[in-house]
Amino acid sequence: MTPARIFIARAIFPEVAQRLAQHCEVHQHSLGRPWAEGELVQHLQGMDGALTTGAERIDAALLAACPRLRIVANMAVGYNNFDVPAMTAAGVQGTNTPDVLTETTADFGFALLLAAARRMAEGERYLRAGHWKEWRYDLLAGAEVHGTRLGIIGMGRIGQAIARRAAHGFGMEVVYHNRSRLEPALEAACRARYVGKEELLRTADHVMLVLPYSSAVHHTIGAAELALMKTTATLVNIARGGIVDDAALAQALRAGRIAAAGLDVFEGEPAVHPDLLTVPNVVLTPHIASATVRTRLAMAQLAADNLIAFFEGRGPLTPVNTPLPRPPAE
Repeated sequence: MTPARIFIARAIFPEVAQRLAQHCEVHQHSLGRPWAEGELVQHLQGMDGALTTGAERIDAALLAACPRLRIVANMAVGYNNFDVPAMTAAGVQGTNTPDVLTETTADFGFALLLAAARRMAEGERYLRAGHWKEWRYDLLAGAEVHGTRLGIIGMGRIGQAIARRAAHGFGMEVVYHNRSRLEPALEAACRARYVGKEELLRTADHVMLVLPYSSAVHHTIGAAELALMKTTATLVNIARGGIVDDAALAQALRAGRIAAAGLDVFEGEPAVHPDLLTVPNVVLTPHIASATVRTRLAMAQLAADNLIAFFEGRGPLTPVNTPLPRPPAE
């Protein structure tokens, strides 16, 4: 039986690629830049499956141009790069990598909150520039974290992990807003209370965004929402770019409308809105919330597991859709 042909769209751990090669015919491209229009389609010609990293767009046009494709395995928990309805209609399976990055991402979210609220990036730049000459009572004085109110928008696995850290480790009062309210037992475990979005924005000392991206939540935080927040508040986004209006946020930070922000994701990344690069009171990181060796390896292994299980006829471990049968490629 001819082995399935798999295209790996970015460099991944060599041991994972080698493991896939024991089951499939593997083709890999170690691109060091975003794919140009049409390039990915060219590389997917004749491929039965693909391993993507969350940046590669899988849409109806690509699917029509790649009739042999049967599965795309995202090495990410998010899959807003997938046009899921188009994949389902075309008979293409999509998968993601949930759970394995929950705790690592929650750690990073809290680190970003602390760095922004306590002005750590500003302090490092100040020190490196040689400005630190003496102690002052107000030198880079930031906001309290312990004992304050944290508002979480998006209360899935990662949101819940952040809530536990906040309530149990930092004595914070946790409020949250979500599409649906958690079961009482989960709320109790997280020590979190459900509130409306407007109340959360008006009353939270710190706001953390952990919701999945879709067109319905585009610019969930824009100028109007930022105007509701406390002037002493911190905003952290570890969800997806596009959930925050980056231009409006840069204006709010520059004007002192809110005190600080921490961002790991951006609209149009890897590009970053130029105004964000010129305001001092924001911590910027390059989409690395899941970036520990152990977690990234687990993500790659799960993506490989999904591909192997699919082509062995067992079905993927973490599907994101239930596709219609795809007609054989001519």
